[in-house]
Amino acid sequence: GILSIEQLISRVGVIGVTLMALLSGFGAVNCPYTYMSYFLRNVTDADILALERRLLQTMDMIVSKKKRIAVAHRTMFQRGEVHNKPSGFWGMIKSVTTSVPGSENLSLIQQEVDALEELSRQLFLETADLHATKERIEYSKTFQGKYFNFLGYFFSIYCVWKIFMATINIVFDRVGKTDPVTRGIEITVNYLGIQFDVKFWSQHISFILVGIIIVTSIRGLLITLTKFFYAISSSKSSNVIVLLLAQIMGMYFVSSVLLIRMSMPPEYRTIITEVLGEL
Repeated sequence: GILSIEQLISRVGVIGVTLMALLSGFGAVNCPYTYMSYFLRNVTDADILALERRLLQTMDMIVSKKKRIAVAHRTMFQRGEVHNKPSGFWGMIKSVTTSVPGSENLSLIQQEVDALEELSRQLFLETADLHATKERIEYSKTFQGKYFNFLGYFFSIYCVWKIFMATINIVFDRVGKTDPVTRGIEITVNYLGIQFDVKFWSQHISFILVGIIIVTSIRGLLITLTKFFYAISSSKSSNVIVLLLAQIMGMYFVSSVLLIRMSMPPEYRTIITEVLGEL
């Protein structure tokens, strides 16, 4: 029926799997771009110093032009105090139609100040980006940076392989009968020719892998959502955001259970299928 568990989970799973696909696609692109040294541009101290020098020169120009504007305003104010203001109807018309000397120059200087302030903001952002890139270059030279660089290459190749296999499975309507751990152990055992209990160890390694996938995926989801909610949250929308987070977590968990079935041995995969239905 419409209110059966299978119908409800299938509809919740559509949203949850879509959310997982978006997060996975973002992570698959952002993680190698962040940690792989291949994507780092070469930044030297001379580049940073040159950009900082340009920023300081721009700030000096802004200060000097604002000083000229302030001096001009003070001079105009002093002239207004010295000379008597025109009175009467004709004096009012004259004050409106007659432009104050130097006012056009002040408007031009103010436009230059606005343009220089926008330039200074762009230079500041570019300077901060160069400093961040410099820190990433220094981090990539450490042992942990080299380790993450290797993982970036490994998982990039793994992502390409998964996309290729998923495309083949969709085109030819194939369903995997063997989980990846069991298949990998079988290939390794046959290649090395050693005695190994594939069934026993594949169960334990599969469950460990599933646990790691659950912990890391939910942790990544919470970190991503926390950054997003920090950007949009306020005192009035906090309760709505918490409610939305709870809904997303529920959909994400159900979708994780649906997708993790393919990482488990067939005898355990059927247990989840019996509970959730033939999805």
